[in-house]
Amino acid sequence: MNHDHVALVTGANHGIGAALAERLAADGLAVLLTFWSFEEPADEGTPERQRENHRSDASAVVERIRAAGGRAVAVRADLTDASVIPALFDRAEQEFGPVDVLVNNATASLSDTFRPVERDWAGRTLGPVTAETFDRQFGVDARAGALLIAEFAGRLQRRGGSWGRILGLTSGGERGFPQEVSYGAAKAALVNYLMSASLELSRFGVTANAIHPPVTDTGWVTDDVRASVATNDAFFSVAEPDEVADLASFLVSDAGRRVTGNVIRMG
Repeated sequence: MNHDHVALVTGANHGIGAALAERLAADGLAVLLTFWSFEEPADEGTPERQRENHRSDASAVVERIRAAGGRAVAVRADLTDASVIPALFDRAEQEFGPVDVLVNNATASLSDTFRPVERDWAGRTLGPVTAETFDRQFGVDARAGALLIAEFAGRLQRRGGSWGRILGLTSGGERGFPQEVSYGAAKAALVNYLMSASLELSRFGVTANAIHPPVTDTGWVTDDVRASVATNDAFFSVAEPDEVADLASFLVSDAGRRVTGNVIRMG
């Protein structure tokens, strides 16, 4: 991988985002990581490991990257604030150079439903679909994703760029995502933006793809979840974040130069 490439990875303080950032840095890219740390309310269905992940900043991720000889900087960013988007690209350019790899990984990650059910299949608290759940989920996953792609595309075209990679993380599917209905809908919107980008930006040497990970242990997986996955023929097993990073590494590499316009589902 060319060491001149610069990646912007959102939601990279833990889980899949952290694994993606570390893998891209190991591949030779400079990486700007965004994160949004918060204190998650105590919930008997939420493992403490997940709550720790959500309250963490990205300093440990940056330290691991730098210790391995990579280049990285982390920025706390509320992606629902549109003014933050260009500022992230400005910071990346100041630190490393123009961004030519964009990874839309950040998510509001809430669970809502149309049914009067208080717990989801994994034991997590459920609430009804409301204007608040819609705004929060779509604000991070769809609106910010679209604005990030737009900023990426505009800057690339203005500088006469001829190479780029856009990735997005998705979940759910065409038939929706029961018990995470706003999450699934927001991800569907992000996928549509990615597919449009794959067509409109191909003339600039840009590929755009969505990765659909399997059930991945980002802190929320319990023994009951593992047992459920073990009986589901749609999955091999619970995945680790590094396995998702393996696929991202390929898609960003020159070997992935003709892979575009896809939702790649992992098993």
